[in-house]
Amino acid sequence: MLPTQDPCTQPGLLHPAKAIEQLLAQVTPIEETELVSLSQATGRVLAEDLASSIDLPPFDNSAMDGYAFAYADVKPETSKQEFTLVGSSFAGHPFTGEAKPGSCIRIMTGAPVPAGFDTVQMQEKTSANGDSISIEIPARQGANVRRQGEELTAGTKVLRQGCIIRAAEMGVLATIGVSHVRVKRKMTVAFFSTGDELRPVGSELAPGQIYDSNRYSIQGLLTKANIEWIDLGVIPDDKEAIRGAFKEAADKADMVLTSGGVSVGDADYTKQILSEEGEITFWRLAIKPGKPFAFGKLDGAVFCGLPGNPVSSMVTFYKLVWPIINKMQGLPPAKPLTCKATLTSDIRKQPGRFEYQRGIVTANENGELTVATTGGQGSGMLTSMSMANCFILLEQQQGDTPAGSTVIIEPFNTVLD
Repeated sequence: MLPTQDPCTQPGLLHPAKAIEQLLAQVTPIEETELVSLSQATGRVLAEDLASSIDLPPFDNSAMDGYAFAYADVKPETSKQEFTLVGSSFAGHPFTGEAKPGSCIRIMTGAPVPAGFDTVQMQEKTSANGDSISIEIPARQGANVRRQGEELTAGTKVLRQGCIIRAAEMGVLATIGVSHVRVKRKMTVAFFSTGDELRPVGSELAPGQIYDSNRYSIQGLLTKANIEWIDLGVIPDDKEAIRGAFKEAADKADMVLTSGGVSVGDADYTKQILSEEGEITFWRLAIKPGKPFAFGKLDGAVFCGLPGNPVSSMVTFYKLVWPIINKMQGLPPAKPLTCKATLTSDIRKQPGRFEYQRGIVTANENGELTVATTGGQGSGMLTSMSMANCFILLEQQQGDTPAGSTVIIEPFNTVLD
């Protein structure tokens, strides 16, 4: 395990980039796969490279509604020419007649271009007088024709192992006639909260009690990751109850996820039981919010212990747990999308930790990105995550940053996220 000593007792804080590197080195992808129907493949991770068994398009076809003719029939220096209509070609109902010299056929978008014809002119540049069709001659042979195999030829790889099958991939698979696809087994994550002060939503709060919000945030994040999750609820501050919850979670899931109980000085049983039941390392990270983090193994399951503060819990999930989940699902490593924006409000920051301040990014009248903070950045202010659509990334040794400065942002909670 890395690091070998408990960082909570060490003076140094680990930079988040180094933490991610060390965490990912300790997890391996799930190897089990399963064959699912195409209709069940949305959001799944492809387990093998897939090649097309057919050309795309599978035949020459028209890109326009219009008329197809042979370009060789065009007379020299002619801008418009009369052709004789001899039939039609519709999608699913191709022309089966003979392509005689000087002839043309009516053709619809996507319909096969039959042998003997090689060029299509759109409807708007033609006129008809019975079977005599006047066609404006396009500048080149093959105009408005999609050639067989121009997108890809049979045997070409269309999707690679490790890609997520989304809407476009579903369409690609259907286009090449794939009815079933081999995907990675869905990852399972079990999670729970601990604490006698936690109450279920909808109940009355007694003095000193709070609603258990972290479980619902975690549930939403796990659902977004398209994995199976098991919610074990709230476990009371009872040593054996917590031990039993850890054993049940590790038995049922690939990952066990908790929030709280990983800070220095926590007066509960979580850290004690983790040290007894698993190989767990407690980390102090140079990030804000979210300094405490726990990672290790529980009976073969990966364990991630998030800090208890709601924003800290979500930030460490985004920055540390999500990359672990992606690797375990067999996804290739990917850096989050970042971009530059102009700060419209002052930011206060003490050097020492890499900060993920919550921001709202918009485009001004010139199309330039601007960003403002959501206001208060306390680790208990969960509304800041709801209002935000990006993180404002502030380097470890960076101090106060005035409005007008260029900052780096990392979008999230966007329509395409």
